[in-house]
Order: sequence, then C-alpha cells, then structure tokens
Amino acid sequence: MLSRIYAIFRARNLEFVRDRGSMSWNLILPIALMFGLSFIFSNERAEYTVGVLQTDAEIVVSRHPFLDTRYIEFVTVTDRDQALRKVSRHQLDMLIDFGIEPHYWVNPDSPKGYFVEFALLQSDEAGDGKIVKSQVEGDAVRYVDWVLPGILGMNMMFSCLFGVGYVVVRYRKNGFLKRLRATPLRSIEFVIAQVASRLILILAFTSFIFAGTIFFLDIRVDGSYLLLFLVLFIGAISLISLGLLIAARVTSEELAGGLLNMVTWPMMMLSGVWFSLEAASDWVRDVASIFPLTHILNAARAIMLDGAGFAEILSQLITLIIMSIVFLGLGAFTFRWHPR
Repeated sequence: MLSRIYAIFRARNLEFVRDRGSMSWNLILPIALMFGLSFIFSNERAEYTVGVLQTDAEIVVSRHPFLDTRYIEFVTVTDRDQALRKVSRHQLDMLIDFGIEPHYWVNPDSPKGYFVEFALLQSDEAGDGKIVKSQVEGDAVRYVDWVLPGILGMNMMFSCLFGVGYVVVRYRKNGFLKRLRATPLRSIEFVIAQVASRLILILAFTSFIFAGTIFFLDIRVDGSYLLLFLVLFIGAISLISLGLLIAARVTSEELAGGLLNMVTWPMMMLSGVWFSLEAASDWVRDVASIFPLTHILNAARAIMLDGAGFAEILSQLITLIIMSIVFLGLGAFTFRWHPR
C-alpha cells in the first residue's frame, strides 16, 4: 500500500515540476503581489481627509497655513456637489474653498469634522472670522453599506472566473471538448452556452444573498433595484467572458489556476472591494479602470449610496458592454478544442 501511495505521490510531484508554466506562476505570483501591494500602499494613511475645491491638480501649501497641517490628507476636488455629498456621508471630514471668498463646509455630526474645523480656525491667519462656515447634514454611510457591493462583486468574480475558466480547461484536458468537436457545435455556440449557464446561476445566487442582507442588515439602497439588477446582469457577463478568454487555449488546470489568480487578486485589491481608492495615486486608479469589477462596484455603489440614475452610470455600463464583446470575440476566435 505504501509503495502505491509513494508511486502516486512521486508521479504527481513530477507532473507539477515538469509543468513549468504552473510552477512559475506559483512562484512568481505571490512575490509579485507582495512587492506590488507594498509599493502601492506604502504611504501611511492620514487620520483626517479634507477636500480642497480648486481646478488645479496640485495643492499649493503656501495658499494657507492650514494646508501644511500634519496628519491631514488634502485631496483636490472639482465637483462641489459631489464633494458636499461626501461630507454629508462622513467620507470627507471637510470641504474648503480658498477662493476669493474663503468658505468651508463641515458636518456638525462628524467627530473628525469637529477637530478638523478646530485646526482650521487655529491656523487661520486673519482670525477674525473672514472664512465663512456652512453646515452639511447627513448620516454617515455605514461600512457594511459600503462594503456589501464589494463582497458580492468579489463572490461574482471568483464564481464567474473559476466556475467557467477552470471547468473549460478540465473539459479540454479530459477530452470532452474533443468529442464535442465531432458534432456540428461551433466554438461561439459553446462559448454562448457557457455564458448563459453561469449567468443564470450567478444572477440567482447573488440576488438571493442580496435580498437576505437587505432584510437582516437593513442595507441602504437609495437608487433603483431594477437598475442595480442591470449592473449585475451586464457585469456578470463581462466577468464570465473574461474567464472564457483565459481558458480559451490553456490545457493545464494548474496553469489555469495560476492565470485566474493573477487576474482575480489584483482585481480584489485594486477594484475597491474592501476600501476606497479615492486617495490613491492617479496611476493606481488608471490601472484599476482596466478591470471589469471596478466598473461594476462603482456603478453599484453609485446606485445604492447616491441614488444615481441611468445617466450617471451609463459610462460604466458602456465600458462593461465593450469589455464583454471584446472578451467574447477573442475567446471564440482563439478557442481550442483539442489539448494539443
């Protein structure tokens, strides 16, 4: 018995070592993620965040002593209405405008806003009340309200990519696709069938989980449920199509797992699943925009937290549709039936 166990053990190890692609991904991916994430998030997070209303991207510290205050992160904002909405939701501790008539907005119910306002008034050179104060009222967005789209989106991502990509590779490896090749079935028909099958499952499970959290946790939804379902529908198609593209020509299950992890982990870290990237560098946000999950979460949060309508999320929907078409087209074009 032990000899048989050892024979299988040795054979499996040799199979993995000889699969150089899989072994390389298992070595390179964790190292690349660690170095990448440590570089991206190397800056310490500030205790307070203040929006500075201006058109220039760079904040000039010499404009006011307050801008040189330690432990406060100053971010440039150009849309006043959007910034005021963030102040009302406690996402910004204060909004300030050092224009011709200095003005600042603060939420009286925000503890951080109280201390930021105190620091502003202390650093005001004039000290005679020339800077105008306005109050913005609103309840804070609970973290559970903000993170729910991220958790559901992450679950969709793993289910779509691994539930389709990994299965297709297994079909190819065990010869199932080779037998299908002998039928009149075309590659685009097979791809569409896989998308439809996984799409129905994703819609059913995600809708069920969402309904349960709404009932038990009283999740905030300010926008349309129908529009939210549309985002789920188009987003799921985009993620499934990406999974099919990855599995279009791969023959090794180990390599498929490595490639899928290479896509899912950056998406999970950079698409805003657990935390917002508003204070991240511009290039980080640019990289995040290439992932479908980023547009899914941005659209879902805009609907749930801001009550956004169809026009406000149209750009995200168009981007997801274009991604789906590109992924499906490339996947069908490069699809391989045989393992070799």
